[in-house]
Amino acid sequence: MPSVFLVVLLLLGCSDSFTFDGNIIDFAVVNSTLYIAADDKLYQMNSSLSVERLKDTSNTTHHNRLKILVPFEKNNTLFTCGDRSCGYCVVHDLNDISKIIHEEFINVASINPEDSSLGFLVDLEDGQESTYLLAGAFQREEKLRNCNSEGYLLTLRSTKDSQTGGIFSAIGEQGTPFIGTRRKDVVEFVKGFQLDSRIYVFLNLRQNKTLSPVRVRLLWMDAKVNKRNTLSSLGGVTLQCCEDKSRALLVSSTGAHGSSQQLWAGVFTAGNDRVPVNTALAIFSLTQIITNGGSTNKDSDFCLSCTGQNTEQIQPVAVNPTAVVFRYSWMTSVASVTLGSWLVYFVGTGDGQLIKIAVDKALKTTCPIVLYKADDDRKISKMVLDPGDEKHIYVALENQIRKVGVAQCERYESLTSCWNAQDPHCGWCASQNRCMFRDECSGSLWFSIPDGSVQKKMFSFQVDLSPSKEEVTVNVMAHLNEQHTGRPAFSCAFTTEQGNLCVGSGSVSPSHSCSCSFSTEKLPAAGLRVRVQISLGDQQVSEDWTLRNCSALVGEPTAGLCSDCVTAGCLWSHHTCTWMSKPPRLNQTEATCQSYPSGQNISEPKIISVDPNEISFYGKNNVTLKGENLDQVTKIRIRDKMDCNPKESPVWNRSNHSLTFHVPSASKGVVTVCTVVPGGKCHGSAEIAYRSLPSCSSLSPNSTWASGGRIIRILGSNLQFVDGVEHDGNQQTLNMNASSNGIGWYQTPASGDETVKGVRLKVANKTINCPPLTYHADPEFTSFTATPTGDDLRITIKKKADKMNIGPEELTIWAMDHRCENIIVETGKNIGEDSVVCEISNEANAKIQTVKIILGYRTYEVDGAHSFMYLILLILCIIPLIIVGVVWIYRVKQRNLSEQMNERLELLENDIRNEIRQGFVDMQTEKSDLTENVGAIPFLDYKHFASRIFFPEAGAATSSFLKDLGQDSVKVHTDESCQALSRLIQEQFFLTSFIHTLEEQKNFTIKDKCTVASLLTLALHSDLPYLTEVMEDLLRTLMDLSSNAQPKLMLRRTESIVEKLLTNWMSICLYGFLRESVGQPLYLLVSALNQQISKGPVDSVTEKALYTLNEDGLLWQAQDFNTLKLKVSYAVVSMGEGSAPLEVSVLDCDTVEQVKEKILAAFRSKFGFPYSGKLGDINITYEKAGGCVLLQEVDSTSQVLGEVTMLNTLRHYQVPDGAPVKVTLKEAHAPLSSQVSLKDDKNFSIKYFHLIDPDIDHDLRKHPERKKLKLKEVYLTKLLSTKVAVHSFVENLFRTIWGTANSRVPPAVKYFFDFLDTQAENKKITDPDVLHIWKTNSLPLRFWVNILKNPQFVFDMEKTPQLDSCLSVIAQAFMDSFSLAENQLGKHAPTNKLLYAKDIPQYKQEVKAYYKQVRDMLGFTGPEFKVFLQEESKKHENEFNESAALREIYRYMQRYFTEIQEKLEQNGASSDLKEQLQKVKDLFNSHKSCSWD
Repeated sequence: MPSVFLVVLLLLGCSDSFTFDGNIIDFAVVNSTLYIAADDKLYQMNSSLSVERLKDTSNTTHHNRLKILVPFEKNNTLFTCGDRSCGYCVVHDLNDISKIIHEEFINVASINPEDSSLGFLVDLEDGQESTYLLAGAFQREEKLRNCNSEGYLLTLRSTKDSQTGGIFSAIGEQGTPFIGTRRKDVVEFVKGFQLDSRIYVFLNLRQNKTLSPVRVRLLWMDAKVNKRNTLSSLGGVTLQCCEDKSRALLVSSTGAHGSSQQLWAGVFTAGNDRVPVNTALAIFSLTQIITNGGSTNKDSDFCLSCTGQNTEQIQPVAVNPTAVVFRYSWMTSVASVTLGSWLVYFVGTGDGQLIKIAVDKALKTTCPIVLYKADDDRKISKMVLDPGDEKHIYVALENQIRKVGVAQCERYESLTSCWNAQDPHCGWCASQNRCMFRDECSGSLWFSIPDGSVQKKMFSFQVDLSPSKEEVTVNVMAHLNEQHTGRPAFSCAFTTEQGNLCVGSGSVSPSHSCSCSFSTEKLPAAGLRVRVQISLGDQQVSEDWTLRNCSALVGEPTAGLCSDCVTAGCLWSHHTCTWMSKPPRLNQTEATCQSYPSGQNISEPKIISVDPNEISFYGKNNVTLKGENLDQVTKIRIRDKMDCNPKESPVWNRSNHSLTFHVPSASKGVVTVCTVVPGGKCHGSAEIAYRSLPSCSSLSPNSTWASGGRIIRILGSNLQFVDGVEHDGNQQTLNMNASSNGIGWYQTPASGDETVKGVRLKVANKTINCPPLTYHADPEFTSFTATPTGDDLRITIKKKADKMNIGPEELTIWAMDHRCENIIVETGKNIGEDSVVCEISNEANAKIQTVKIILGYRTYEVDGAHSFMYLILLILCIIPLIIVGVVWIYRVKQRNLSEQMNERLELLENDIRNEIRQGFVDMQTEKSDLTENVGAIPFLDYKHFASRIFFPEAGAATSSFLKDLGQDSVKVHTDESCQALSRLIQEQFFLTSFIHTLEEQKNFTIKDKCTVASLLTLALHSDLPYLTEVMEDLLRTLMDLSSNAQPKLMLRRTESIVEKLLTNWMSICLYGFLRESVGQPLYLLVSALNQQISKGPVDSVTEKALYTLNEDGLLWQAQDFNTLKLKVSYAVVSMGEGSAPLEVSVLDCDTVEQVKEKILAAFRSKFGFPYSGKLGDINITYEKAGGCVLLQEVDSTSQVLGEVTMLNTLRHYQVPDGAPVKVTLKEAHAPLSSQVSLKDDKNFSIKYFHLIDPDIDHDLRKHPERKKLKLKEVYLTKLLSTKVAVHSFVENLFRTIWGTANSRVPPAVKYFFDFLDTQAENKKITDPDVLHIWKTNSLPLRFWVNILKNPQFVFDMEKTPQLDSCLSVIAQAFMDSFSLAENQLGKHAPTNKLLYAKDIPQYKQEVKAYYKQVRDMLGFTGPEFKVFLQEESKKHENEFNESAALREIYRYMQRYFTEIQEKLEQNGASSDLKEQLQKVKDLFNSHKSCSWD
């Protein structure tokens, strides 16, 4: 049987927890292997909590409860002892517990299951065979007599056969030494361990097991050369706890820590777990205890080898704790670990929480951290840290073992939140920008809380006044501990709205402090808001502080005045605010001010009660607080006993005597609430207890009827915390009643069908799942009979059998206005039928026609059995007639349906034929009326073109790099630091080393690379020859890397700084060619595409269009449409009258916003400048029947399908061809009917539709055109017709790009292609395909495709989604023209490829000719091309703010300053260059440097 059970356990796999059949008695961890005693079974588990071995220690006749479990790692064995057969001990193989090395029936552990035992290993001073098992067992005399055995309280047992007496023997050199009790007291062992050469045993001693008094005793012995000498060194004291209240029982203890004090901690209890401070975690100094302890072997309770005599005794010394560090209602276990100077305690509670507390050198505690919280009240009985890395702790919760992390560092996402966690395990790793364990942050700065010192804030400040009273000094202190090989620079920058505050801004300090002095004239009476930028290495933290004139904070000593004083860094002393003295005193906190009155003229609120005062840890909504003077309360403050992380909750329904508030979720425990009044003072006190969550184990009954109203009982725990019950499909929360015995009940809602519904308990804002509830059809009551029985009338009601087990208490039956009594439900007497029997008193001769039955929410009326029989006969007569009629009707309907289907199929075939024919006709007959008269081309000026190329995603953020019109003609002064950086990057050796250093950093992203490349382009724009030289050098390095692996992949992507530099360089050098040659054909193509798209419908929601080049953007679901010519008049604001009507072409399926766009476009095309109002600023009205109809996207007449609204179109408003339309500007205070764009709504695509119907069922009879079957493939001809319409524009553009007008190409193209040819020759690359790919990746892919897909980079225009999808297809065809691969396209190839499939071969020939012509042309000499570059620099020499770019470059230099220095050292940089670098840093860090926010 055990082997079968083990297989089942192994199949469960690893988890963070494991549940056993019985409760865990004890467990130990050795080398990441767990040994667990659960009742009579012994488990061996790995660190993932998978069972590796299982040993059943009982036999068929005797149960064995394991009492002692001790691993002997040095000997590779495991000792276990139990109570089977008056004592049974086993030695197991530590690697395989199923292997038994030795077993023996011997009395080592207590033989009574309820009594206490203890076991641990000790080392004596008797040579190599020095390890013994110290065993403790409390034995009852009656049990010992039954077993004919002697009982010893404390003995030393041999662990090897070679020791005296053999394994488990207590025999010494002279008899059997042991420690016994002088009286017949009950002993409860708690803990034992050896520290250095001293052995400690902690226990509780009581005269009677259930009655006080109880004493906590600590016994110790010195490890001597043998058993007797060791036991004879017995000493002891009584431990007392605590000053606030007596806690006379020791629950759990942990080992001692600290080299000098040897601090030991234990959990003491007063025995009432409903009191918030019932238990206390107290710390004692073992060193002090031993020094002041009792005399050896003269203890009044214990002695060597005594059996009850009470002679020669000395009362043990009573010792009080050094400190009490934590109080809680129900602590049950404790474990500890040392981290530097911190003592970290892990506390387990009786309600299933694992709490972490850190204690500093002064025995002050940080705020508790809840590492784990059980949903129920499982008690944590023991905890053991994982000895491997001490990053996990194993926790025993009754019958469950759980593995929990000792810290939750990953929860904290910033340096500040990581520090505020106050967890010694966690620190901020600078290199990874994460909160993590120290050993996970290798070779980097690791910031944590100060070692062994509790601090409330990471940064604090104090202000003092100079003796002359003319200068104020702010002293900033950082409370941090950093670990690194070097010491990070600490600096502060103080800024106000007016700029730098003082001379100290930016100062660098080797310590964790800095100061700033400034004139008192800068400190106004109302205070000065200061932002302090604190730098710790490359980590930066901002703090906003308000500095006050300490002398000006005067008035009555109130809590508000005191708080203002302390938070301003001043000193509150003797009820007044003064300047901080020198040296500064210890930090004051706002707790200093709690004892002062609020200073408000408000009656002090008093709290009488809070209802409820017990809730689950999910919190509670609508808690009622009653009291006096509550009408001025602004909020409720909720805080725990240690005043950690107080929370505040707003109040409502407030009156003088009551108010309502929400209690947020929290950990289990007791909190205090008080009422906050204006001024921040908190009055009154009441307690709220957070308990475990409700549970829902079962529903009884677990089914109900469809009409609802059945009472369902909920079995579980803590149901008093439930706010209601939720059912699947039911929007309302159902009321639930709860009793004190763990039962709740509610009535089920109605359900329309038979189904299984999920049931959940609503607790605050969360839910807890219950077992599902099954809905059956309502019961069917078929008939009844009435039979006289004496003076009464018995009624028997027939009911069809069902699965709901309806009970008599659920039925209410009425007959003749009398309620039926003594209801009995009889099941199973007849197959498929049940009976309900009841009686009506004193109605034996009554004639009952109808019985009324109430079940849940439904009432049934049941007729007598005779009426039922007549009905059956009538139905049997009618059935044949009904069958004949149904057959006849069916045949007629079938014939009509067949005719209708044939008719519809014929119509469908005709529709498809017409669609295909119409598409063919359109393609062959459509006139190419795309105009080339587009007026002036709106080119962007050079600086805006360049900024969009350099920073395509930055948008308006690039404005800082551009000079405005006032700066174009005047060279802006560059400060000294930026000049120095400019000179430094002019050193090519430095610049290339700088770039290589950045690219080697793992956290330097591709986005950073592109940004740095563009910043360098701006900074060196005035020296393009030098920029070109640097780029060539970097390209050679890149080629060296690429040529070793895949040379064809070089320059394919932008994954390095030089690749982005090349993009920018091409853009600079080809701007003239772009504007003079390519700009016009590109703009004509864009205009032609826009015209073609606007000829057909465009869906305003999905942005799909009928006329497009891209199948993904094809509007194949479009309905029929007509072109309308509107006569539009524009209101001229300045003249107060309309302009001459303008004819505008629109479609009747256009939305109102699309009509507005076409009207504004027509105006701009006609007059060459935009209309004075933007799209969102205008209204359009349709003049109809002497009135005006305001056209809106959505109004009260809009069609609604389900919850989706159709956008209004001209067809909706029935606007005819030639209709007059007027454009007016919206008023400054427009009425509610005037709309802004609906597209601003983030749910626009969900709430509205245009041409594509939403995917819902709706009645199509009003819109028969929607019944037409639409096939996407029918509309693919629209792609072809669009291609034909714009084909000439596409070819003109392509041939302009790769043409060689006048046998010349742009100088940059010839120069760079020659550069690539030279590099290929130098690297012995003979494959012509490689050169072709390099050139293609450099020019068309890197520059021209970017321009083709983004015409807004070149022109002042907006790119619509429809235009974008078309340009993507054209750009793909453009790149396919440069491809060397021969694509074999079949019928399944994408249409985007097929569209230009026949044109691509011709284009490829032209591209090859272009490359050949470039190669054959006469090249440029170095000086010639340098002149070209100098001219390009000069054209745009005053268009960019180079200083702004240099400041941004310095940000990256500052971030990786150390790495840059190391790279220069590796590359053998000159000392002069390194000095230049250091000088740049000094200049930027000085108060004279160029600054930025």
